[in-house]
Amino acid sequence: MQAQSKEDQRPRINLRPLLLCALGLVFGIFIYYRIRFGGLAPSDFCFPLVFLALLLVPPRPKRLLFAALALILFAGAGAGLAHLGAERYAAGKPQGEYAVSGTVTSVVVRHGYSEALLSSLFFGGERVEGKLTVTVSSEQVRAGDILYFEATVTKNGLPMSGDSYSEYLFYSDIRYDAGTVEYHKTGTSQNPFLALNAALYDRLHEGMDRHEAAVAYALLTGDSRGMDQGLTEEVRSGGIAHIFAVSGLHIGILFGAVLLLFKPIGRKAFLPAILAAFLYTAFCNFTVSSCRALVMCAVLGGYRAIGRKYDFLESISLAALLILLFSPAEWLSAGFRLSFGACIGLALFSGPFGRLLKKCRLPAFLSNYLSANLSVQLFTMPVLLQTFGYFSVWGLVLNLIFIPLLPVLFLTALLFAALAVAIPPAAVLLCVPEALISAMLLLFSLGDFGLVLTGFSLGTGATVWVVGALLMSERVRMKALLRGAAAVSLAGIFSLALVLENVVFTGARGEVFARRSGGALLLRTPAAAVLVIDGGIRTKELTDILSRRFGGTLDAVFVVSEDELDGINHAFLLPAEHIYARDEIETGLNDAPVSFAQTVETGGMRFTYAARDKLMIFFGDVSLEVDFGGEQTLGTDLFVDASESLQFTMRDGIIYL
Repeated sequence: MQAQSKEDQRPRINLRPLLLCALGLVFGIFIYYRIRFGGLAPSDFCFPLVFLALLLVPPRPKRLLFAALALILFAGAGAGLAHLGAERYAAGKPQGEYAVSGTVTSVVVRHGYSEALLSSLFFGGERVEGKLTVTVSSEQVRAGDILYFEATVTKNGLPMSGDSYSEYLFYSDIRYDAGTVEYHKTGTSQNPFLALNAALYDRLHEGMDRHEAAVAYALLTGDSRGMDQGLTEEVRSGGIAHIFAVSGLHIGILFGAVLLLFKPIGRKAFLPAILAAFLYTAFCNFTVSSCRALVMCAVLGGYRAIGRKYDFLESISLAALLILLFSPAEWLSAGFRLSFGACIGLALFSGPFGRLLKKCRLPAFLSNYLSANLSVQLFTMPVLLQTFGYFSVWGLVLNLIFIPLLPVLFLTALLFAALAVAIPPAAVLLCVPEALISAMLLLFSLGDFGLVLTGFSLGTGATVWVVGALLMSERVRMKALLRGAAAVSLAGIFSLALVLENVVFTGARGEVFARRSGGALLLRTPAAAVLVIDGGIRTKELTDILSRRFGGTLDAVFVVSEDELDGINHAFLLPAEHIYARDEIETGLNDAPVSFAQTVETGGMRFTYAARDKLMIFFGDVSLEVDFGGEQTLGTDLFVDASESLQFTMRDGIIYL
């Protein structure tokens, strides 16, 4: 009885100062971006409140004071740094004609042209912060080249809510775009890592087939943009895209291999191992996942070198602090959230899952893999669904095959590529990694692994999921009965949140999506789902919207654009029963369900074209005007009869009618 009483007096979770500081920093950055780019929701405060409740039960003055100070200071620092970053990104040169000079930091070579990313920019001889994208009609551009050209430069704005591409531009600090230009190469950068990158690209493409060379380059640098688009999509839907994005796996493999190589010198083996990891991270341009892995390897090796016990959660927290203090915009990166989510999942659940699977008498290698993979999936699943709109069904199986092969493939490719760069005639040895890559691609092509969970949103269910994962972990001390009750309750709340987010029971729900090239409105009632699109929005953006929000067949797609043909061509590739436009034109599409009319009724709604680029939607006593002809990508106005009242809420671009 006395022992139980003492157990009850222990805090629900152990206090880790770095973890608390990291959570405070993340919360401040998150809240700032939600206010500026997306809009706050009550559920945004759920996780920090639950965490604090667990941390401060039972209440202890010192813990309470430390927690309050740490959260306030680091949340304030996070919000302040995020604000400075946003203001710095928004500042700079306006759109206009400039003579531009910049250094190529990365490049994708296509058939007949190249897409380059430039840094160290000069506009008209004046130094400019940020990066610039440009397309040139040449396949000879390489990393480290200094280019000069004259062009009309456009300025990228701050991210739009829900627009993953504008968020990518923001956290990558890509502030400008120059379109397609004619260029002059004026020199070569003295940066040795850029020179090495260019040499690696040339040696791989000289010594290997173009297809295998692109895969090898992605495997070694994390830049998969040169891979075949179809293969890239298959790899993503198969749940093994992390193999081609330099991550903790790659850094860990290299760190472990060097440790093993220098094992005879004892604890000092940590020094060459961390040096190799650092140089490789620099070569990969200090990506988030590689930096996170570098910090964790440094902490692990340092602790072992001095004989101190390693704390996984503290090292994760230290890595997050360092990255976000340097670049708070990385919070918007899916790579950051996936990388740290995977590590947190491992820290919280790999032990419990491992013990459970051992009781099932599975082979050691299989139980270790399953416990690690299931732990990772717990925290990465909501990120994948919210960010990319899908979750791979085959990921668990494919990772069981490819992860054990990765050390052999990665180290072999790294070794022979290094030899080819150092000794050009040794490029003939690249036939070895080429054969391994060909075998891997053949293995991957034997089946259709494109099955994914898609077409719905977690909404607040994502918060419920994360909170539930925290409560269910062994790091939170709870009695078995209480833990079981919490699990049942959270499962019910999660299911309810999922239904309310994705099912329309009464009235209508409209969701506005603004993209750089155009806009769309997804309007749903209990009887129908209709998509209204601008002709400028691209098919890939439309399929991305539907993958995140609607997985069925649309009852209708309405094209609202001066260029109706372009809009119809995009709509034709969507799962829709009917496509409508205002003025009859020749589409050239055989058997396409295209109709031309000024007024259409479907799903209890009436749609009336006021012009090619203006559509009135009537539902009950509510009228909604969708106008693509204004300055904004998508303009919407709500009109209601004067004798009636309309109650609606707008949150994250969603209009609830």
